[in-house]
Amino acid sequence: MTQTVPRDEAMVVEGLQQPASIHIDRWGIAHLRAEGEQDLFFVQGFNAARDRLWQIDLWRKRGLGLLAADFGPGYLAQDHASRLFLYRGDMQAEFDAYAPDARAICEAFVAGINAYVTLVEAEPERLPPEFVALGTRPARWAAEDVVRIRSHSLTRNALSEVLRAVVLSRADLATDLLRKNLEPMREPVRPEGLDLSALTTECLATFKLATAAVTFSPERLAAPLAEWRRWSQLDDLGSVVLGAEMEGSNNWAIHGSRTESGRPILASDPHRAHAAPSLRYLVHLDSPGFNAIGAGEPAVPGISIGHNGTAAFALTIHGADQEDVYVYQAEGDSYLYGDGFEAMSVIEEEFAVKGHPPQTLPLRFTRHGPVIARDIAARRAVAIRSVWSQPGAAPYLASLSTMRARSLDEFRQAVRRWGTPSVNKVYADVGGTVAWTPAGYAPQRPNWDGLLPVPGDGRYEWSGLLDPAEHPWRVDPLQGFVHSANEQNLPEDWPHEQKTYGYEWTESSRSLRIREALTRGPLLTLADCTALQTDVTSLPARRLCALIQALPRGGEPELWAAQTLLEEWDHRLEADSAAAALFEVFLTKHLKPRLLTALATDASLRPLLLPQDTESLLRVMEQPDSRLGPDPAGARDALLAGCLVAAFRDCGERMGLSPSEWSWGRLHRGYFSHALSALGADQGKLDVGSFPLGGSASTPMHTGYRPSDFRCNYGASVRLVMDVGEWDRSLCMNAPGQSGDPASPHYADLAPLWARGEYVPLLYSRGAVDAMVTHRIRLQPAA
Repeated sequence: MTQTVPRDEAMVVEGLQQPASIHIDRWGIAHLRAEGEQDLFFVQGFNAARDRLWQIDLWRKRGLGLLAADFGPGYLAQDHASRLFLYRGDMQAEFDAYAPDARAICEAFVAGINAYVTLVEAEPERLPPEFVALGTRPARWAAEDVVRIRSHSLTRNALSEVLRAVVLSRADLATDLLRKNLEPMREPVRPEGLDLSALTTECLATFKLATAAVTFSPERLAAPLAEWRRWSQLDDLGSVVLGAEMEGSNNWAIHGSRTESGRPILASDPHRAHAAPSLRYLVHLDSPGFNAIGAGEPAVPGISIGHNGTAAFALTIHGADQEDVYVYQAEGDSYLYGDGFEAMSVIEEEFAVKGHPPQTLPLRFTRHGPVIARDIAARRAVAIRSVWSQPGAAPYLASLSTMRARSLDEFRQAVRRWGTPSVNKVYADVGGTVAWTPAGYAPQRPNWDGLLPVPGDGRYEWSGLLDPAEHPWRVDPLQGFVHSANEQNLPEDWPHEQKTYGYEWTESSRSLRIREALTRGPLLTLADCTALQTDVTSLPARRLCALIQALPRGGEPELWAAQTLLEEWDHRLEADSAAAALFEVFLTKHLKPRLLTALATDASLRPLLLPQDTESLLRVMEQPDSRLGPDPAGARDALLAGCLVAAFRDCGERMGLSPSEWSWGRLHRGYFSHALSALGADQGKLDVGSFPLGGSASTPMHTGYRPSDFRCNYGASVRLVMDVGEWDRSLCMNAPGQSGDPASPHYADLAPLWARGEYVPLLYSRGAVDAMVTHRIRLQPAA
C-alpha cells in the first residue's frame, strides 16, 4: 500500500486544553491523539459527533424520552415508556460503579460532543442531512445523560416469562420448549396463587416500546395529540422475539501454544441488528499512559472490544437472567405487599410535544420497579424488576475499567464492576495468558427460578446478586483456547440452583462449530480466525441431512432430486450454493411450520412459539415421540419427505426449474436500513445493499434473516481478529462503514468487503497509522 498525502483540516475548539488531532485512515477508522486523558475523551466525544451526530442525538433523545419534542405526538407513548426505565438513584454511586474517574471521563466526553454541536451551529453546512430532512437540531448533553439511560441494553427474560405463562396456562412444558429450550432442563416453578391464564402478551407493550428502536413514517410524524396512545405498539410480537433470539456474538482467545506465531490470538464478532449507520464504531484512543483501539458504541466513552497494547479483551452475551415480571393485586395506586397495601410511587413528569403544549403524564413505580400495565377492573398491576435500577448498570460503561487492565489480576478486578449486559469476557495478553469468565449482575432467587411471572406480594424476592468473586474462570486451559457463543457454558458441576445465572441460552450450533474448528488441524493463524468468523458450516444442516439421507429413495422425482442435491453437500451455506438454498427453504418455509402444526394442537398458540427453538426442533426430529402419532419414526420420515418435496418445488418457483439456477445468495441478502428510509426520500442514499450472503443464525458467520423474505437483518457488522503483541497485524471490519453521514465516503465503503468476508487492517503503531492516513484534523484550544 502506498502512502497518500492526507487532507489537512484545522479547527479551533472551545473546551480543549492542549492541541490534539484526529487521523482518519483510508478505511474511515479515526485515530485520536491528545496530550492527556481529559482531552482524549473530549476528542472522543467530538469525533463521535463529527462522524455519528444524528445517530447519537437520536440515541439520547430516545433513551431520555425526548422524542415527542422533535417529532410530535406519535412519539409521546415511547417517551413515556422510556422514562420509566431511566436510572433514578444516587448519581455519585452510579459514576463510582464504573471507574474512579468515570464522572470526569463522561464530563469530558459530553463536552466534546457539545463542542461539535457548537461548531455545527456556527457552520450549518456540517449539519447531517437527517436533521435537515426533519427540521430538527442536535441537542447538548450532560454527563448524566451517558449513564442514566438503561433501555439501550440487551434484555432478558421478561418477554419470555410472559410467553411461557401464556403457553403453560393452555398447554404443557413440551409445547413451550418448542419456543425456547431450557438448559439445564427443569420444570418451571409455578408461583402459588398466580393465575397464569390471566396474563397476556399485551401487558408487555410498554416494556417493548421502551426498548424499541425509533421508527419513522408519514403517519406517525403526522399523528394528532388525541391519538398519541395509538402509537404505543410499534413492533409486532414476532419481530421483538426474533430480535431477542438473533442478538448474540462469538469470541475466542487462542493460547500461543496453539498458534503458528507462538502469540495469542483474540477474535470477536458481536451480532446485533443491521442498520445504517452501524451500531458500533471503531476508534483509536492515544494519549500518554493510555493507548487503546477497538470497537465501542459511539454514544459511550471508551471501547468495549479491542486492546490497549498489552492486553486484548472482548465480550459476548451471557445468559444471566437480569429481570423479572411481578404481578400485583392492586387497588388504585396501591398494591398488596405482605400483610397490607403499599402505595405506588407516582411521579408526574412533563413531556414537551412538538406543536402542542407540554403534556404531564404519571410514572408509577412499586418497590420492585416501573409499573408497565394496569387493569383497574381486574384489580391487577404488572411491574418489571431489573438490574437496571442498580448503580453501575449503564450498558458497557464498565469498559472504562476493563479497557485499562494490563494484567489478568487487573482484569479480574475490573470485571467485578461489570453490570449490564451480562457477558462472557475473554482476555489475552502479551505475557501469553488467555482467560474466560462471565461478568454482569446475576440476581439470586432463593425460592424460584425466574422462568415465570411471580406475585409481587413479598414472597418472591431477590436475596442479592451473585458475588463476582464466585463467578467461574478458565485460565490457560489445556485445550489451548477459550471461547463463547452465547451457549450454556458454565462448568459441568456448576450448582445452578445455589448460584443462579439462568436457564435460557442460545442453541449451541455456533459454539460447537467454533470448538470443532479450533480443536482440529495444525497450529492456528490469523487467517484461520478470519475464516472461522466467516464460516458458514451449519451443524443443524449436518444433523438433518443425516436423517434425510436415511430416507428411502423417493418415488416422487422431486424427492429423488432433492436427496441427490443434498447427498454430496458439505453442509456449508455458501452464497452460491444450490443445496444451501434448498435446505434453508426446506427448514424455514416447510419443516418448521409443519412440525409446529403437528405438535401444537392449539392453533392460537403457534404464533407465540415463533421463531421456534432450533435445538428443540432437532431433538424432536432425532428422537421422535408419541406426539407424532403411534409410529413416531414413520411420521417423522413422512414429514421430512413431504417437506423436502415441497421445498424443491418452492425453490423452482422462486429461482427457476433447474437447480443449476439456484443459489442461497439469491434469496438471502444483506441489507442495512436507515431509520428515515421508510419516509421514501433519498432511500438509495440512506440504505445500503443488497448483497448476496451465505450463512444463517446457526453458523459462526451469523447472518440471521427474516423468515418472510430471507433478508439478513442480524449478524456481525464489527469483526476483530487481534494478533496479541504484533498489533499492526490485527484485522477488523465494520459495516456498512465507519461514518454515519450519508455524504461521507466512509458511510458505505466497507459493506462490499464485509459481504465478501474480507477485512481491513486495525493499525496501531504511529508509523503504520500515519502511512495510511487520508484525512487529518488538527484541533487547537480556543484562546
